[in-house]
Amino acid sequence: MAISLTSRYPMSPQRVFDAWLDPEVAGLWLFATALRPMTHVAIDARVGGEFRLAERGSGEDAEHHGQYLEIVPHRRLVFSLFGGDRRWGATRVTVEISPRKRGCELKLSHENVPAEHVNHIKARWTGILYGLGETLAS
Repeated sequence: MAISLTSRYPMSPQRVFDAWLDPEVAGLWLFATALRPMTHVAIDARVGGEFRLAERGSGEDAEHHGQYLEIVPHRRLVFSLFGGDRRWGATRVTVEISPRKRGCELKLSHENVPAEHVNHIKARWTGILYGLGETLAS
């Protein structure tokens, strides 16, 4: 199944896009929560490059990793994503950023999500995109 979300930010498309690929910034919000901060972030920001973000919480580690499939600076980012339950295999995330009069609009699509996990993953992305806005506003 696919998940689609849209968020608006009062920041430039460049600033929002760069937050996905800058390890220092991404580590503050991408897959991170207040209770589960990232303990390791590695990003090779090129097509074919890989990323790996590790978090620790409740005594166990979780890792989110994937490969960049498409990078169009300040407009579009597509990547495979492995994380959580490894039995899923790869899912695909597309992020599209469009300029607006004030700031930008971000559309996120997450494909190949198992039906039984759609609600949880949608809620997780909602929180992640909120964290992006909060991180960039601070």
